[in-house]
Amino acid sequence: MSYKVEPLPDSHAELGEGPHWDVATQNLYYVDINAGKLLRYNYNENKVYKAKIEGEDLAGFAIPVEGTTDQFAVGSGRRVVIVQWDGISETAKVIKTLFEVQTGDERFNGNRFNDGKCDPRGRLFAGTMRYVGDEFEHRYGELYKYEKGGKIEVVKSNVGISNGLAWNEKTKKFYYIDTTDYEVKEYDYDFETGKATNPKVVFNLRKNSPKDHLLPDGMTIDTDGNIYVATFNGYTIYKVNPTTGKVLLEIKFPCKQITSAAFGGPNLDILYVTTSSRFGEPDPAGTTYKVTGLGAKGYPMTKIQL
Repeated sequence: MSYKVEPLPDSHAELGEGPHWDVATQNLYYVDINAGKLLRYNYNENKVYKAKIEGEDLAGFAIPVEGTTDQFAVGSGRRVVIVQWDGISETAKVIKTLFEVQTGDERFNGNRFNDGKCDPRGRLFAGTMRYVGDEFEHRYGELYKYEKGGKIEVVKSNVGISNGLAWNEKTKKFYYIDTTDYEVKEYDYDFETGKATNPKVVFNLRKNSPKDHLLPDGMTIDTDGNIYVATFNGYTIYKVNPTTGKVLLEIKFPCKQITSAAFGGPNLDILYVTTSSRFGEPDPAGTTYKVTGLGAKGYPMTKIQL
């Protein structure tokens, strides 16, 4: 199979993450985490717009709010805030705090929200990680679920770096990555209740020694049920059959830190990929890419229901 990797124009983010394709507007939304920025790639214009969120230093993810055209749930620090942005202005502003986690315990002061995504029913799943000090030393992160109306619960504790999320309604499965576990876990998932049970490892990225382990980051899924796992230190997205654990394709990039991926485009057959230029990685690190010719399609992504 011949796929093609191309950069999006002026799409750089120091720590690009959280790509979300909005079917209705044909926009790709993503974030620059440490800059506290929202970015929007307009497919029809082939152009990227960027906005700084006023008063916020961090933006772990940005998910459009159901029923609005200009509101987003954004993970900022240990809060999820609702941000208003017209998609064009160079600033966006916080309207309100939706919820806050890990309060009242100073162990969690160095934590922030990382990846977040909605299940096909509009429930928000988002997790925290340590960003002050060594993320691999302290497992103070947690994965949370927010349901319409404001119910919040902890899905998983003892998390190092909460990362990739994906769901398969056909097989009733949920996939989750804690980067510091070097693996992808599959859960049985009840779409009526939003409960995840019976974790098992379906893809292991450990090598011979810890310094060689691949770091799984963000993730998406295609309509055939294959998962696409980004590697933060591996120049690669792995297309994996989670039933067999077999790698079906290695999608290679010209930069090392691949952070996440989402299917988009008019036919949901373009894979949009975010990257990072952290720790002095040279150009083109931090560029956002489109991958075509994969012969696969994704599912429409879900907005958050407040």
